[in-house]
Amino acid sequence: MANPMRTVSFKLPEELDDALSEMARRRNSSRSALVREALEGLEAKERRSVTAVVDELIGALEGPRDLATNPRHMRGYGT
Repeated sequence: MANPMRTVSFKLPEELDDALSEMARRRNSSRSALVREALEGLEAKERRSVTAVVDELIGALEGPRDLATNPRHMRGYGT
């Protein structure tokens, strides 16, 4: 069963409204489908992936880059 759709009303400048209509015509799609697609894309961009969060943490701490470079940290490993 498809998700029920809500009707939403919003205002667009004439140029943007014309561009939306033209894009819908070229893609053989509805204006509503294009707006949904655009909003889904924006929402997905705002979601942060785990990788993006980890990227912010890289280099945030001081210390050896890799504990394996210090024999003291490897003592007893694998025995």
